[in-house]
Amino acid sequence: MTQTGSRAILNPTREHPAASASGYPMLLLALLTVPAGFVAITQVPAIGGWAVAGLILAIVVLLFVIAGFYLIAPNQAYAIQLFGSYKGTDRKTGLRWVLPWLMRKKISVRVHNITSDRLKVNDLRGNPVEIAANVVWRVTDSAQALFDVDDYKEFIHIQIESAVRAIGSRYPYDDIEHKEVTLRGDADVISEELRIELQERVEQAGITIDECRLTHLAYAQEIAQAMLRRQQADAIIAARARIVAGAVGMVEMALAELSSKDIVNLDDERKAAMVSNLMVVLCSERDTQPVVNTGTLYQ
Repeated sequence: MTQTGSRAILNPTREHPAASASGYPMLLLALLTVPAGFVAITQVPAIGGWAVAGLILAIVVLLFVIAGFYLIAPNQAYAIQLFGSYKGTDRKTGLRWVLPWLMRKKISVRVHNITSDRLKVNDLRGNPVEIAANVVWRVTDSAQALFDVDDYKEFIHIQIESAVRAIGSRYPYDDIEHKEVTLRGDADVISEELRIELQERVEQAGITIDECRLTHLAYAQEIAQAMLRRQQADAIIAARARIVAGAVGMVEMALAELSSKDIVNLDDERKAAMVSNLMVVLCSERDTQPVVNTGTLYQ
């Protein structure tokens, strides 16, 4: 028994090379049986039964050799079995040959690409969000993929959905203060954690996850408008807070400069009036109209 993350795998089947041979020498043997059969036919009148026996032998050898041929394309493999017992995997490309009574099952070890369906998941704060992911994967252990799970393609589809739901519920959709990891604001972190989560789930199927990326992320339709208004309100509040903080700093700097350079001496009441006027000018959404005082400072 081996352990993958928190999931135990009982008696995993491990891939190992199969005892197979190149098919080209056997192809030559098959070609040689053809003229041998013709020679046997021509010798039937002369030697009779021996020629017939030779012809039958040539046909049997030809059928025996042909039955063992199979072709392996690049990034494909064949799992070899003998009466249900796994005998190894052949990954060598080209024309291959094994004994005819050995069963051969083809499997692709190419890179596969899956985009999951849009799933509705409740995020960390309970808000329903729609989320979908793209997963790049490949089979690295053909024995596990064929013999440790019933259907490895269906298996990974189900595990992708399960992993996306787990990651989607682990983080909030957004955080206006940027104090925590979110689904929308930390795509690289979320994608890497999704890859790790999914890799742990499909390890027992002999599958390697190369990359995971979120392809769709949005609030569910029933709350989309309400959450949009909330995001707008949060953005306005954050912008206002920054404007006020900047305005206070500018007023403080203006008063300090006036005082340090002894340009004008203001009592507390006039300082309050100046602060009020400057705050209005700096925080107003519209252009302000100045009023020129032609009297004294106190009139």
